[in-house]
Amino acid sequence: MFPQEIIRKKRNGEKLSSQEISFFVKGITDGSIADAQTAALTMAIFLNGFSKEETVDLTLSMRDSGDVLKWSLNGPVIDKHSSGGVGDKVSLMLAPILAACGGFVPMISGRGLGHTGGTLDKFDSIKGYNTLPSNELFVKTVKEVGCAIIGQTGNLAPADKKIYAIRDVCATVESINLITASILSKKLAAGLDHLVMDLKCGNGAFMDNIDNAKALARSIVDVANGAGTKTTAVVTNMSEVLGFTVGNALEVKEAVDYLKNQNVNTRLDIVTKELCAELLVSCGLYKTKDDAKAQICKVLSSGEALERFAKMVYILGGPIDFVEKPEAYMPKAHIVKPVFADKQGYVASMYTRDIGMLIVGLKGGRVHPEQQLDYATGFSGFCQVGDYVDEKTPLAYIHAQTQDDYKKTADELKKLIAVEQTFEPKSVILDLVK
Repeated sequence: MFPQEIIRKKRNGEKLSSQEISFFVKGITDGSIADAQTAALTMAIFLNGFSKEETVDLTLSMRDSGDVLKWSLNGPVIDKHSSGGVGDKVSLMLAPILAACGGFVPMISGRGLGHTGGTLDKFDSIKGYNTLPSNELFVKTVKEVGCAIIGQTGNLAPADKKIYAIRDVCATVESINLITASILSKKLAAGLDHLVMDLKCGNGAFMDNIDNAKALARSIVDVANGAGTKTTAVVTNMSEVLGFTVGNALEVKEAVDYLKNQNVNTRLDIVTKELCAELLVSCGLYKTKDDAKAQICKVLSSGEALERFAKMVYILGGPIDFVEKPEAYMPKAHIVKPVFADKQGYVASMYTRDIGMLIVGLKGGRVHPEQQLDYATGFSGFCQVGDYVDEKTPLAYIHAQTQDDYKKTADELKKLIAVEQTFEPKSVILDLVK
């Protein structure tokens, strides 16, 4: 086989065989195929598309380009993936909840991308927590605790790393087929039996159009099931901040509070329990979502989910008493001050993506890949759509390191939140794709 002939075939809109796709991915991994040829093929896929069968073959080839974990556990191996949002700390609660309900969750997560926060960055704000442990420690944690949240190891779906880096600079990031293969190759390499996708849709998501969000959800569900991992997708609303906090350490604190049944945000609670219940029914641990949600409430009220989180943090290098006093082991900003709206009324809407970019401005997100983050900065007490704000009730509290940073962020934040005399409630769960 010749790479240029495979490129020509897809350029002309023809279907590639599984052997051609496997040959190309192997060449990308071992370096025998040039970056320019990879760029050419990804552009041909972007313009002409892939069939479901081609996308399954691409996903499996990328999965098999490195290590594929095998588990021998007395329960289902399950996980969720989010397409990214602002204030999205669902993974931090979901993994220990599922572990407490009988599942095993080997969650391989990523860092922040653009305006969206990254699960790994949140855990990096915990003193001592090792987000890149050895495979042995990863497996030990999953077996003993039921969950472990870590980063992508060096040899997990290495083809995806190369392909994504090329897509990022060649204007082919938005291909639904390539997004699907990229997400699933890493998740399937973790050896999952069941997966749920949290597909964010709205002005704080990468997919701001409901039709595009549903199309990506359908693609992921079809391809993952075609690859042998039972998968469903929940389309959730990301047109406002999810939860009361945005920013790494602040989101960890909110997650711990949630597991303690303290200061629970309604929308965050709905999304977390819906995703947990979807997985617990999908993997057969519970017959109905009502049964699953009853058990979820039980492990939260009993403290078992909190105990799983605490044990995971400790085994992966964090403090043994982290959940008792999380603030003692995470950085704090020098300035914590409220910002008030210029008029009183109801929060009607917000520019969620731009709010996420304010975190980048506070150095809580990256401008370049090697940037060291400030884990302390962000927002707490963030307003929700429908909240009434006035001179005594702030839009949020800003956590900043300097007075200049506070003032600049406060001025910008006021422009990003619409305060009106009326508001329209928004649904949290937008669709379910099975």
